[in-house]
Amino acid sequence: MSGFTGGCLCGSVRFESKSDPMLAAHCHCVDCRKSSGTGHCTHIVIPEEGFSVSGELAFYKRPADSGNIVSRGFCPNCGSAVYSSNSAMPGVCFPRASSLDDPDVVSPSMVVYASRAVAWDYMDPELPSFDTVPEGGPEAVVAAHT
Repeated sequence: MSGFTGGCLCGSVRFESKSDPMLAAHCHCVDCRKSSGTGHCTHIVIPEEGFSVSGELAFYKRPADSGNIVSRGFCPNCGSAVYSSNSAMPGVCFPRASSLDDPDVVSPSMVVYASRAVAWDYMDPELPSFDTVPEGGPEAVVAAHT
């Protein structure tokens, strides 16, 4: 594979990554649940370099448990979540798997914030699961997978 594409529901926002995913993870934290409208969010981790977006995005910024600022980009027209960034990880961005043109380009490799998962949201028991974020934080997780 050499990159992937995606966009929002109405088509006003499109994106392209020239890089393959570094990893993908399901997150069950409260913020991800609320911003996804379901039991978890699946994030793809990619280098920001080679990631391009066309169309207008609005951003909602909020501190994570760590105090780092997470900026969530969404289409102001249809509300679709498109990607996010974390102030602790410059140079990395996190497209939402739900916004991919071909969702099968990723296969999640872990579950984070499993301690906050709702009972009705199935978690694959074959995936490594962490109560919060693995030791060392998101930076360590990405570094271990690259």
